Amino acid sequence: METDRDFIQSIERGFAVLMAFDAERANPTLAELASATGLSRPAVRRILLTLQRLGYVRGDGPRWSLTPRVLSIGQHYSASHGMIETAQPRLLSLAEETGESASLAALDGAEVVYVARVPVRRIMSINVSIGTRVPAHATSMGRVLLAWAPPALVDEVVATGLPRFTARTITDEDGFRKALRTVQDQGWSLVAEELEEGLLSVSAPVRDASGAVVAALASSTSSGRSDVEKLRQEVVPLVVRTAARISADLGHRVAPGSGREGFF
Repeated sequence: METDRDFIQSIERGFAVLMAFDAERANPTLAELASATGLSRPAVRRILLTLQRLGYVRGDGPRWSLTPRVLSIGQHYSASHGMIETAQPRLLSLAEETGESASLAALDGAEVVYVARVPVRRIMSINVSIGTRVPAHATSMGRVLLAWAPPALVDEVVATGLPRFTARTITDEDGFRKALRTVQDQGWSLVAEELEEGLLSVSAPVRDASGAVVAALASSTSSGRSDVEKLRQEVVPLVVRTAARISADLGHRVAPGSGREGFF
């Protein structure tokens, strides 16, 4: 069992500094990074100098920036997860069938992280790319992933709060848990305008050889190009079928006569 003695705080602090670089702080000063991370300036300075020596950041006067080497971290993730390479052709086919963006995402705590994507149109105000994180509770992908997640994780997400993003966002615990049960029962999720006005998305679970849900496949569009009923009738079957094919590619097999295995 892991203990506090197994936790290396310096690594945590190093990642905190790396994660503090974002769109608002593309070229921050040491003081800005210290403020963003809550670390002391001397600690941030040592971390920056270490990261600079390793080639992950560079300094230009008082300001710092990330180097392209940080991209290798994401590349190592993709290379070590055969699921992404396996899913990519299926994502492309789904995007061609629907004329809309297709995405694959994994769960990280209370957030969903995009791990593969075939963009067709820009439908969200945020810039969606590999590594983009969105709240799990207000997205079809998140609900699929949470529907089969350990109960303790669902409890943790509920305990941290269910923020409202639009007038349609489910923010009460009972309503949210009911939505997850519905996803389990039907085997897919359709979320309409809960993360952003006008954003509609359909998702289905992707399973590995053991039957565990390891990702969510999604097709997203806007209310200007489709509606809930059209998605339910035309897109849901495509997404469910594509997710099943990716699952089969990963070794998942449905036992004869078992119906939708794993939808419990």
